[in-house]
Amino acid sequence: MGFEVIKPGLLSTLQDEGRYGYRKYGVITSGPMDFFAHRAANVLVGNTANTAVLEMTLLGPILVAHEDMLLALCGAEMEADVDGIRVPLWRPFLIRKGEKLSVHYAIKGCRAYLAVCGGFEVKSVMGSKSTYLRAGIGGHEGRALQAGDHVAVSQTGMDTRVKGSIPHSGSVSAFIRPGYKDNPVVRVVRGKEVSLFTEASRRSFFAQYFLVTPQSDRMGYRLQGKKLELSKGIPHEIISEAVVQGTIQVPPSGQPILLMADCQTTGGYPRIAHIITADLPLVAQVKPGGTLRFREVSHREAQEQLLLQAMDLRLLEAGVRAWVRDHG
Repeated sequence: MGFEVIKPGLLSTLQDEGRYGYRKYGVITSGPMDFFAHRAANVLVGNTANTAVLEMTLLGPILVAHEDMLLALCGAEMEADVDGIRVPLWRPFLIRKGEKLSVHYAIKGCRAYLAVCGGFEVKSVMGSKSTYLRAGIGGHEGRALQAGDHVAVSQTGMDTRVKGSIPHSGSVSAFIRPGYKDNPVVRVVRGKEVSLFTEASRRSFFAQYFLVTPQSDRMGYRLQGKKLELSKGIPHEIISEAVVQGTIQVPPSGQPILLMADCQTTGGYPRIAHIITADLPLVAQVKPGGTLRFREVSHREAQEQLLLQAMDLRLLEAGVRAWVRDHG
């Protein structure tokens, strides 16, 4: 029961919130590139925040349903249809047994997230169902989906919301969605080694747009712009220290590397800045060929923005629960 994969899309992997508690052993976190869209999709179908969903990059899959299911699609503008009938984004919808869901190329943004009521049924590895492609663990057999795969869906939560003819009317308001753009200005806090760079390079880092090159993936974005230089006599390599999603390192080439969801646990290049957590969804939706510009904010503002984002998601969850309680 669940889905049969007819076409897998460009890169479709199962991701929950990530694999925590193992970084000290060198095991990366993984998880969604866009945590907001991941969480919102789960909320819309009544799942817990850590339920695994399907992350689709640039081009989505074609899936045939083997049972009736309640779904939600959030994130990039990937037009989707069920047997040729357009389905909404950021709103739940039903698919019936035997129907075909087709998710098309991303018109705007880069990654979309498909959640199913009850969640995808795959084994946990180290407490997480997230796919870590380089290690071949988690998700569906530790890899991206392929044609012919059968992906099971949990029966937990497959209640009257699926058996009825109309899903709940909740949706994610445009007022609380991240402002996805091809060329966003994203907020950062200063990195530990920012003082090692020349004054001109520090100014240049905030003044220019950096190109997101094709050599970018879930591990990190390789950026291209005016070369960033260290002060005279400063070595390009430092003692390796912890890095996380959002860390911006500068290797000897002077071209920054922005670390993403599948980033390593430590790094030995100077860290010039860190993307604030609330803006990571914006970065996750920039395609290769897009650009990024950075704006410095305080740690206090970074924390406030994350709290506001978390509050929006909590209010969305409360609204969906209230509708189900009153109409379920």
